[in-house]
Amino acid sequence: MKVTDKKCLVAYFSRKGQNYVSGKMVDLKVGNTEVVANMIQKIAGGNLFHIESVTAYPKDYTETTEVAKNELRAKARPKLAGRVENMKAYDVIFLGYPNWWGTMPMPVYTFLESYDFSGKKMVPFCTHEGSGMGHSEKDIANVCPKATILEGIAIHGTSASSAESKVSSWMDRLTLT
Repeated sequence: MKVTDKKCLVAYFSRKGQNYVSGKMVDLKVGNTEVVANMIQKIAGGNLFHIESVTAYPKDYTETTEVAKNELRAKARPKLAGRVENMKAYDVIFLGYPNWWGTMPMPVYTFLESYDFSGKKMVPFCTHEGSGMGHSEKDIANVCPKATILEGIAIHGTSASSAESKVSSWMDRLTLT
């Protein structure tokens, strides 16, 4: 992958704290998606942007899954805590999120609907506990029909901290021209 002539943004939603990992609850100091986002930023350069909703999700994992399920059913668009100041300046958007109920968390939808991604390359990456990308790539294409959606990567949350070579190989295969 050649990114030296591309302006990249690594935008991601990640949840630290109590999470389900390999069949048990663990307390993550840094969310799995953030771990992968930092790897991508290290390789591609560019800027990081943490997609965060104004209202925090519950600390309890099970409560969070219920909130997420209800948001999905309601097609909620949670208000975000921040904005990317100059989205027009970016050529490539690496978009990261955990797979929640087969797709992206609803704050990621809010993010995608807040900007014009026409002509941009969107590169999805997600973390999961067995469900892969789900239908999130199709969902991104539906929300951003004028963007080019490139091949995404799904990283099992358990292996997020050791996924740098997998992430690097995936990025080497991307065509950003």
